[in-house]
Amino acid sequence: MNQESFNPFSMAQLQFDHVADILDLDKAVRDLLRNPMREYAFNIPVRMDDGSVNIFRGFRVQHNDARGPCKGGIRFHPLETMDTVRALSMWMTWKCAVVDIPLGGGKGGVIADPHNLSAREQEQLCRGWVRQLARNIGPISDIPAPDVMTSAQHMLWMLDEYEAIHGGKMPGFITGKPVGMGGSLGRTEATGFGVIYTVREALKQLSIRPEDTVASVQGFGNVAQYAIRLYTQIGGTVICVSCWNQNDQTSYSFRKKEGIDLDALLDITDRFGEIDKAKAKELGYEILPGEAWIEQEVDIPLPAALENQISAETVVNINPRVRAIVEAANGPTTPDADKVIAERNIFLIPDFLANAGGVTCSYFEQVQSNMNYYWEKDEVLGKLDVKMTSAFIAVSELAQKRNLHMRDAAYVIAVGRVAQACRDRGWV
Repeated sequence: MNQESFNPFSMAQLQFDHVADILDLDKAVRDLLRNPMREYAFNIPVRMDDGSVNIFRGFRVQHNDARGPCKGGIRFHPLETMDTVRALSMWMTWKCAVVDIPLGGGKGGVIADPHNLSAREQEQLCRGWVRQLARNIGPISDIPAPDVMTSAQHMLWMLDEYEAIHGGKMPGFITGKPVGMGGSLGRTEATGFGVIYTVREALKQLSIRPEDTVASVQGFGNVAQYAIRLYTQIGGTVICVSCWNQNDQTSYSFRKKEGIDLDALLDITDRFGEIDKAKAKELGYEILPGEAWIEQEVDIPLPAALENQISAETVVNINPRVRAIVEAANGPTTPDADKVIAERNIFLIPDFLANAGGVTCSYFEQVQSNMNYYWEKDEVLGKLDVKMTSAFIAVSELAQKRNLHMRDAAYVIAVGRVAQACRDRGWV
């Protein structure tokens, strides 16, 4: 995959243009929704442990807030770009709209690799990010959350800095916080579980029993881990997972044809989702190239890593057995690969529907934090199941009614809701 020539924001705009034609949106609405409303780019000076000062580049993009405050995660990634953040903020707008929660889309990031930073340096980076944006984000305007290589601890440092600047307790400023410090029970599981709630509904529609299905998963971070757990609980079998190896600067797939043992793999996995190759081999796993996950003889390939993973080059490697693709990652499938998937009549659950469990539960956390009243875990996951199931059914019914692919149906619902909110406010 040629990451250098891939522009996620161009892809997000192409997807939007396609659905704008379906909805026959006028020029003003297209111009408003095709680009973010506000963008921030800034430097974050951090004094390192050796006494030197490093300057990190940070971003925050607020795509649209017609339906409510912006919402979206913060990534720490060495290859972060403004265009990646722009694309993710746009996808967040559609994600919030498709599950019908009163939020808009935002996203943030820092060009940094936490693997190479001490805990103190990461704390200073978090506090520096907040200092640059303290006047432009907050519980009634833009609520951040964790994303790739950020954690509950990062969110707590950010909250502490925000509260110190503004002089008050404002737990609703940020979500993904530790439970006990304003975080919500069920938030850790939410994205992965939400993915499988949609899988369950899709299999019902396809008249396939979960216990008759096999899956392969790209990625082994939080989303993948909880998706695997719930998928196996409903009867499915995962035979292959892939993850990035920091030492080798490459990815590997770990396969066990009779099914992986999630808990055994977690015992040999670090906090970044990196599986120990040597220990995995001792446990009987085949070590394959990173791209091997997509070639497996499975019913469900489940990308749960980064953008641009199912492209024109890789889609041809999808096994003929595949019945459904479930996009747990953001933007994993390029438009040209989408066409091939549609031609092969593979059922696809698009990213901003499949992985909306995270932002839905973040919304629940925000509500709980703002009213200082917290729900039990079963209540949180029950509300999440209802939201995800309702959204899936609405998209599926529209797809069948108008003979649309699932991605197009999801976009029609999401973009339609946002466009109407912009009209109702008199913006266009």
